[in-house]
Amino acid sequence: MELTDYIRILRKNWIIIVLATLLGVGVAAGYSLTRTPMYDAQSTVFVSTQAGGTVAEMQQGSTFTQSRVTTYSNLVTTPIVMNPVIAKLDLGISANTLAESVSATAPLNTTLITISVTDADPLLAADIANALAASLTAAVESIETPNGSEESPVRLTRVKDAIPALAPSSPNVTLNLVLGGLVGLAIGIGIAVLRSILDTRIRTPQDLTPVTDAPLIGAIAFDPKAKERPLIVHADPLSPRAESFRALRTNLQFLDMGGRHSFVVTSSVPSEGKSTTTINLAIALADAGKRVALLDTDLRKPKVAEYLGIEGGAGLTDVLIGRTKVGDVMHPWGDRSMYVLPAGKIPPNPSELLGSDQMATLLEVLERDFDVVLCDAPPLLPVTDAAILARATSGALVIVSAGRTNRHQLSGAIDALQTVGAKVAGIVLSMVPTRGPDSYAYAYGYGYGQGYGYVQGRSRAETRAARKAGRKIAPAPVGPAAEPVEASLSPLVEPARRDETSDSVSRTP
Repeated sequence: MELTDYIRILRKNWIIIVLATLLGVGVAAGYSLTRTPMYDAQSTVFVSTQAGGTVAEMQQGSTFTQSRVTTYSNLVTTPIVMNPVIAKLDLGISANTLAESVSATAPLNTTLITISVTDADPLLAADIANALAASLTAAVESIETPNGSEESPVRLTRVKDAIPALAPSSPNVTLNLVLGGLVGLAIGIGIAVLRSILDTRIRTPQDLTPVTDAPLIGAIAFDPKAKERPLIVHADPLSPRAESFRALRTNLQFLDMGGRHSFVVTSSVPSEGKSTTTINLAIALADAGKRVALLDTDLRKPKVAEYLGIEGGAGLTDVLIGRTKVGDVMHPWGDRSMYVLPAGKIPPNPSELLGSDQMATLLEVLERDFDVVLCDAPPLLPVTDAAILARATSGALVIVSAGRTNRHQLSGAIDALQTVGAKVAGIVLSMVPTRGPDSYAYAYGYGYGQGYGYVQGRSRAETRAARKAGRKIAPAPVGPAAEPVEASLSPLVEPARRDETSDSVSRTP
C-alpha cells in the first residue's frame, strides 16, 4: 500500500477514529474521576558514623555507612519499625497493610534514605512519614549499639521532615486523559486499517487489479436522483453523470475488438445499473452520429422498454421463434439514429434462445447494418444468459457497482465469461462517488462545463436563464430523423410491410 492509500483509509474512517479517540478519553476521565485522590509525603534521614581522628578512619567510616544504607532502607517496611508507628498514631492496621503504602529509597553513592508514604489523608501521610523516620532512627541505633557499649557508632539524623501535600499525586488526570486519547487513537486507526484489509468490496480502480486484467473504460458518476431520471444523457446532458457516459462512449470507440462492434452489457449481480448504463451509452453513441441498435436481451426481467417508454409486448423473443420479422418490432427512438428491439414476452427457455443460431444470425446482420450493437443482458452469477450471448458478440462490458460489488462476485463473473470463451471488453464502474475519499478522477473537472456551457440546440442565454430559474431545459432535436428500420436491415430479416399508423407510433420515445 502507498501513502495515498493510507490517507484514503484515514479519510474514509475518520468518524471511527474520532469516536475511538473520544471513547479512550472518556474511559480515562471516568477512571480518573472514580479514583480516590492519594497524597504523598516524604521525609529524609541522613546516615553517618562517629568520625575518627585520622583520614583513614574517616574514609573507613564513610565506606561502612554506604554499605549499610541499603540495609537500613529495607528496615523501614519491617515490623520492628512499623509497629511503634502503628501504636503511636493508633492506626489500627497491621504492619503488612501499612507497608503497602510505604516505600524507602537510598540514592546511589549517598547516605540518604527517603521514606515515602501514600494515603488519602495528606496530614496522616505526613505524620506517618515523620513517625517512620523517628522509629527507623531508634531501631538502627538499638541494632548497631555493641554489647557493653552505651553509644552506637551509627547515627541517623532527620534532615527533612514531611509536610502535608497540597495537591494529590494520583490520579494524574492530565496524564490519564492524554494516554487514554493516544490509546483510543491507536485503536481507531487499527480498526480502520483492519476494516480496509477485510473489506473486499470494489471501490477504486486499484481494487480491480487483483481480479482482472480487463481495462477500465468508464466510471459512471453517482446520481442520487438516478431513479427519477434514468435517461440522464437525454434529460440533463450537462450533469456529471451524463458526462460519464460520454467519456465511456469515447473510450468504447477506441477498443480494438477485431473489427466487430457488438457488446453485451452485463454485471455480476442485480441492481448494479447495467440497464440504465446500456441505454444511456446507446443515446450517447447516437448523439455522436453513430447508428446504434439497442437490444433488450434480458429475457427474465426486461427493463429497456419501460425506461424508454415504448411498447414491449412483442420483441426479441418473437423474432427468435420466427413469429415475426425484426423490422416489425424494432423501433426507432426519438430523433436519433437509434433503434430499439424490446425483449418481448418472457420465454420459458431464455438461455436456449440466446444461444440459438437465430440469435447469432440476428447479431451478424445487425453488425453489418449498424455502427454499434448493444445488448442489455442479465447478471452473470444468477444465470448463464449473458455468458452464452457474449460468445456471439465482440465482447462483454461488465458493470461493477462501486462500494457494493465485492471481489468474489466480480471474480465469479469473469470466470463465467472465460469458461465459455467469451472476451471481457472492459470494466465500467457505476455509482462512483464524486466526492469523498473514494471519488475517482473521472469525476474531476465536471464543473468546467456546467457554468459556462449550453445545452445542445439551445442558445447560451436560454440555458443560463433556465438554470437560474431552476428549470430543466431539454436539448433541442438535432440531426436527421431516423430512417425507417426496414431500409437498413439485411434481406435475411426483411420485415413485413407495416401500415403508416404503426410506424408513426413507434417513432415516439
